[in-house]
Amino acid sequence: MNIRQLTTFHRAATLLSFSRAAAELNYAQSSVTGQIRGLESSLGVELFERLSGKKVRLTPAGRRLLPYAERLLSLADEARGATTGPLEPSGQLVIGTMETLASYRIPPVLEYFHHRYPQLQLVLRPGSGAEILHALREGSVDLGLLVSAETRHSGVESEVLSPEPLVAFLSPEHKLAARARVTTADLRGLPILAPESGRGYRRLLETELRSGPGAPVLLESGTVESTKRWAAAGLGIGLLPLVAVEADIEAGVLAPLAWRPPFEVYTQLVRRRTPLTREKQLFVDRVCSFMGQEHSAAAA
Repeated sequence: MNIRQLTTFHRAATLLSFSRAAAELNYAQSSVTGQIRGLESSLGVELFERLSGKKVRLTPAGRRLLPYAERLLSLADEARGATTGPLEPSGQLVIGTMETLASYRIPPVLEYFHHRYPQLQLVLRPGSGAEILHALREGSVDLGLLVSAETRHSGVESEVLSPEPLVAFLSPEHKLAARARVTTADLRGLPILAPESGRGYRRLLETELRSGPGAPVLLESGTVESTKRWAAAGLGIGLLPLVAVEADIEAGVLAPLAWRPPFEVYTQLVRRRTPLTREKQLFVDRVCSFMGQEHSAAAA
């Protein structure tokens, strides 16, 4: 094994594409293929399963090698820095994140890195909590940010950054908008605008609505924006993190519902159980600092 082969393997394993790895590393695709074959030959195992349409996926051996490759590359960077002095953080970090966080929590972090570390590219890959955890375990994202009621996840490390308040909302013209108190029983039989099934708080909401007689009426609104627009049009009641709707509530486009969900969710940072590279540590430190400041401001 050599550092060049491990670097190529890591990018191909992260992107699950030899062609995309070649483009990022500025190699010919044949060079990427040759390096991967050389690494497979030296180890005596296949690291990738070749699929149709130029797609690949990691074999069990490839998945086992990935965290070691990250550690070895991190040590190589550390050794280089110890001998040549600190270099500007560079490369690419792929962050798996949920739509709400990407739209309302992450932009200040992106702005900070854009100005402070212009050679380090942050790529956001949106998905549900389950998709982010799967991608993290598979190695196709470097770090993950998600909102979930569960704070422990199999095979990864997680850190709770802050509670993420949820709010139910509807059109100001809705018959429940003026109610001083709304119960779960009042919601049964009314259209509930539910984001796609992968969202953790969607499942919690379904469980709560099914705790009494009658089946919930769920409308698949899909995205955060469509959920807000449908609610404003009077099509039903939505449930989203407060950060996503507070501006609409202040503007009078939406009205908060006098019902509090009987469950809590938390914004969390998740990562593989391997040593962090300098670039990953920078991102972790900044996100933890920013979310801590946001939570303190909200509590005040």
